[in-house]
Amino acid sequence: SRGSYFELFDIERVEVVKGPQATLFGTAASVGALSVTTRKPQEEFEAAVTLGTGNFSAKNVNGFITGGEQKVQGRLAFTYKERDGYVDNIAQNQPDLHGIERTGIRPSLRFTPNEDLTVDLVYNYEKNNDTGTAFKSRRFAPTGGDTSPYSFVEASGSPLAQQVFGKSDLGVERTVKDLNLTANWDLSEHWQLTSISAKRSFDSLEVFDADGTQAWFLEFAEDAVGDQFSQELRLNYSGDKLNSFFGVSYFDEDGSQLVPFSTEESVFLNCIGRLPTFNQPCINPNGTVNILTPLLTQGQLQLLPYQGSYQNFGENTAYSVFADFSYAITKELELTAGLRYVDEDKTSRYASNFANSVLAKAPLLPVVSTNGQIFSAEGSFDAWLPRFNALYRLNEQLNVYATISKGRRSEVMDVGSANSAAGVVPRVTEIPAEYIWNYEAGIKGSTANNELRYAVSMFYQDYQNFQVSLRDDAGNTYTANAGNAKNIGIETELSVTLTDHLDWFANLAWIDAKIDDDSSNGNLAGNRFRLQPEYTAGTGLMHSYELGGEYQLNSSLIYSFRSDIFFEEANAPVAGFDISQGAVQLTSLRIGLENTQQHWSATLYSSNLFDKEYLVDAGNTGGAFGFPSFIPGAPAFFGIEFTKSFM
Repeated sequence: SRGSYFELFDIERVEVVKGPQATLFGTAASVGALSVTTRKPQEEFEAAVTLGTGNFSAKNVNGFITGGEQKVQGRLAFTYKERDGYVDNIAQNQPDLHGIERTGIRPSLRFTPNEDLTVDLVYNYEKNNDTGTAFKSRRFAPTGGDTSPYSFVEASGSPLAQQVFGKSDLGVERTVKDLNLTANWDLSEHWQLTSISAKRSFDSLEVFDADGTQAWFLEFAEDAVGDQFSQELRLNYSGDKLNSFFGVSYFDEDGSQLVPFSTEESVFLNCIGRLPTFNQPCINPNGTVNILTPLLTQGQLQLLPYQGSYQNFGENTAYSVFADFSYAITKELELTAGLRYVDEDKTSRYASNFANSVLAKAPLLPVVSTNGQIFSAEGSFDAWLPRFNALYRLNEQLNVYATISKGRRSEVMDVGSANSAAGVVPRVTEIPAEYIWNYEAGIKGSTANNELRYAVSMFYQDYQNFQVSLRDDAGNTYTANAGNAKNIGIETELSVTLTDHLDWFANLAWIDAKIDDDSSNGNLAGNRFRLQPEYTAGTGLMHSYELGGEYQLNSSLIYSFRSDIFFEEANAPVAGFDISQGAVQLTSLRIGLENTQQHWSATLYSSNLFDKEYLVDAGNTGGAFGFPSFIPGAPAFFGIEFTKSFM
């Protein structure tokens, strides 16, 4: 996941595709896909730059320049944004949390040696230096503060963070590099060959205070690196009635995740309740932390630092063959059938290094240390993934469709360690592949003048071996098989052109996503999916008005609603605290003035206009130790942006 998110700048379009999309996007699109297309170079000169500023000392600049000749064109897009943290952190030598500093550069070249061949070379570079995540404890307050997740924190981290983690302050340092080469060759009037070669690498280090307090208690980091390479060849056919594509693809991935841990022994043991004879709280009401090492060592030591780490490694190589056919049976009816076969080879490795603590005479975390020895497991897996679709055009303005498709999340080789009579041995658990059958039907239409546009769809998704992410007693995330699950829903969309200057849209969705309420599914039976609301809705107005001459006023007002969600699959409190969020309503506003002749615009904007308080996560690593943490959502952001275009 550390390599999968990126800044959106100089974007041509974003497409959201629902349901399994194995033939279109590969096996990773098990329940849908988000397709982001960036703008390509062009022959004509064009450039633009946007400057912005806002609250929390926000600053941003982004833009592009493009141009070239008939056979070679280039484009350079860039973005930089920074913002102070919106959660105050009173701990010494630590930043305010949820601040960002992000830089992105995207040079691209387009070669068109002749009218039949187009080659695009795109390089993406992104550098992030964000301040830490605001994990907030509701068991112990910061000095002079309270336990509200929306007030200031005292996340002090580890005093040995530089030595143990390689970074002294809380936050994320991340670099992502991506190189993509795409060639489209028109072989004839009906045939086109497409080659897509891509390489991506990322390096990410996050240091976080998992207990969300001033105590030197649950201090962790995650040092993740990864490399990916993929190659796809696709042959496309376009005819009067038949449209199809055939292809092969190769994917190779190699990554690792190192999780170091730092604490003070007496603080850790006291906070988890293993020093009851002293009858001392983890943190006193005045905010001071009880460090009992001097008492436990008869004054010989003032502190007992403890550290350890575990590391996961993964390698995955996948080969695929796929084909997809769409045939117009009649002018009104079109049928589609597609199939992908995938063959995977996986290797998982694990190592840990936890020494016995001085006070407990055992590792502080419930981990069987391999003392650095790497355990591994291998597996080979394959699958057939079909899709079927029927489209019927009732008239020029109205279509109905039905689709059936199969998706898959691959098998997981979970490698750990265990004690045995012979010593420490590998513990290997194979989590079976998750399969999903998706059934969907819908209608899309518009009026003859296109002033009203609407869509209604219904879907039913049947999961086998539904994979969920849980945490063990050491705070480590692992994949588990939750059995069978169902996801049933209805989605509606409506947009209306009210006047020449005003458009209105609305959408509403109901989704009932639950693990089957069957005893064979264990203690998660009947639970709702994590982060899945039952109801979502949105509505908005877009206004555009010519003021006269060369000026135009543009504005938008958008409202969104989301019903309550659970942050963990257990759907249950942790240490007496609800790990959920009630319904959330957010509003955003944009008002801009544009000069259509001089090609500039100035825009005022605000997100979370009414400064609503809500959580974006709860439980987290601290929850595994009885110290759930809570992460607040973004407050009201507002600012102004100025854009100038050159043509």
